[in-house]
Amino acid sequence: MKKIILVALLLNVWVQAGDTTLTGTVVSDGQKMIGSRFMGYIKKVFVKLGDKVKREDDLYELESAEFDMMKSQADLMLEQSKIVVEYWRERLKNINTKKLRLKQTYRNDNKTYITDMYDLDAQAANMETMLEAMQIMVKEANIKAKEMASTYNYIKMKAPSDGVVVEKNIKVGDMVMPGMLTIMIVDTENLEIDVSISESIISRVKTGEKVPVEIPSLNYKTIGIIHAIVPDANPMTHKIKMRVRFDRGTKNIFPGMYAKVTLKDPQ
Repeated sequence: MKKIILVALLLNVWVQAGDTTLTGTVVSDGQKMIGSRFMGYIKKVFVKLGDKVKREDDLYELESAEFDMMKSQADLMLEQSKIVVEYWRERLKNINTKKLRLKQTYRNDNKTYITDMYDLDAQAANMETMLEAMQIMVKEANIKAKEMASTYNYIKMKAPSDGVVVEKNIKVGDMVMPGMLTIMIVDTENLEIDVSISESIISRVKTGEKVPVEIPSLNYKTIGIIHAIVPDANPMTHKIKMRVRFDRGTKNIFPGMYAKVTLKDPQ
């Protein structure tokens, strides 16, 4: 109660005749556009417009049959590559064992020793080449399996942060394409007011300055802080964007609502 009275007194002091009142729109400081990374049919949708979601909550799920097959193929290729590597490693081990036994059986100047050792060296070199090739195949298969595991995580899309679902462009049975916007989530806790100001009054605003804020539809008044002044995306408008942070308190304030910001009259 004391805080409300203090804010009201400050507003009465600040808002005087000659002050400039600017209109703006409430926007969210955290807006998440959820897009599909893969093509597929929607199997389930877990949210609807207006739902509040928490981080890691399920949003929707794609049909997984095709992904299951691709993941199984990648896992199978990895396992087969590992088996082949072990096969050539074992064969190389056997050749090296034979070479050791040959050294223990014959003298270095024995013709049979020289011929057999030459053959074994050639076989060992060939097997080392095959082993290296198979080890490369294992690395590639492992990368592919990891890619498929990562892809599999996108079959069931989860919320990247807390927020409210404000747009939903999918329903069960729809086909989605890569890059397609499926769901939009906005953070309704961290709100700002977006105001366009003319260059003629830019000298009257500065970051960190406290300004009176009003949400007329709720008859809610508070004090905000200018935290950013940036050029408008369209330079032909000769406008500058001003962002004002404010405390929403316990009011049901949502992005898109009409707002007013008052600038003090310079003296």
